Amino acid sequence: MIGLWDTTGIEVVKALANERRSAGGLTSGLALTLISVVDERQVREAEAAATIAASAHPCRLLIIVRADVTQQRSRLDAEIVVGGRLGPCEAVVMRMQGRLALHAESVVMPLLAPDVPVVTWWQCTPPDRIAYDPLGVVADRRITDSAQADDPVAALRVRSDDYVPGDTDLAWSRITPWRTLLAGAFDGNRVGVRSATIVAPEHDPTALLMGGWLEARLGVHPARRTGTSRIMEAVELEFEDGDAMSLVRDLNAGIVRLRRTGQPDRILPLTRRPLGDELAEELRRLDPDQPYAAALAAATGKRKLDEHTAPRVHIWKDPALAERPEPADTPLQETVAS
Repeated sequence: MIGLWDTTGIEVVKALANERRSAGGLTSGLALTLISVVDERQVREAEAAATIAASAHPCRLLIIVRADVTQQRSRLDAEIVVGGRLGPCEAVVMRMQGRLALHAESVVMPLLAPDVPVVTWWQCTPPDRIAYDPLGVVADRRITDSAQADDPVAALRVRSDDYVPGDTDLAWSRITPWRTLLAGAFDGNRVGVRSATIVAPEHDPTALLMGGWLEARLGVHPARRTGTSRIMEAVELEFEDGDAMSLVRDLNAGIVRLRRTGQPDRILPLTRRPLGDELAEELRRLDPDQPYAAALAAATGKRKLDEHTAPRVHIWKDPALAERPEPADTPLQETVAS
């Protein structure tokens, strides 16, 4: 590892090139550039997740940690790791303070690996408008995590307002095991679904997307019932012939019980995957995720999301302005009573 303290972007580029030569790294072996925007407390979590994802998708990992943008003096600290503890990836962790944090792209752009796609991943509160962040505009694919927001369901609705093809959310990856089991349970079934119910916490974004997916695929609007745990517990379906089917999670054993009228119960595995596996799943495809767009549209009432314009244009918005107090109204002349 190489540490550069109070450095410049040019020095980071030079140090990365030197470290790659020393480690024998080959740019042609990289599948993509992964830009990760994280909070300071989540740097190690992002590194661990990227290590798992890089085992399937060798990448150049650029982790951006933004500090107080209102500081008078800008500062850049960087750590460079090629291979080693982070697996088959070239990693640069950059901590930016002051106004430099508002222009992270000026440091990131020269570090992008040539001739490979760019993916930006926010492992922090998702932005309201990705177009405000040039790190999102430059990316071919953009990964947010609505679960990081104070109100995850509201954040997912913001994603539908701001959606363009290439956007996705890790809440969608988290229901992949559920979708796989439900799709498998429908093998050989030729009876339509009359109604559906999802048992989950009130502010669970995965349940919202699960409901959208069921509505997009089956044409029924699922009802919601609040469960007793902090994660989705069950999906219940009623068929047009009166039969019923349900997937009920065992909260302690990492399994679900598949129940269907007239058939014996089946036990199926459903373990909670680590963040790195969810990230690796999203990196498998760099084209627009149409099933996600359909589920998000149905869940939020937005239609034809996949027809939104794909290119993004950077819209400059200075976050520091919100930190400055508004000037007080002062009279032109003051009368002093004696």
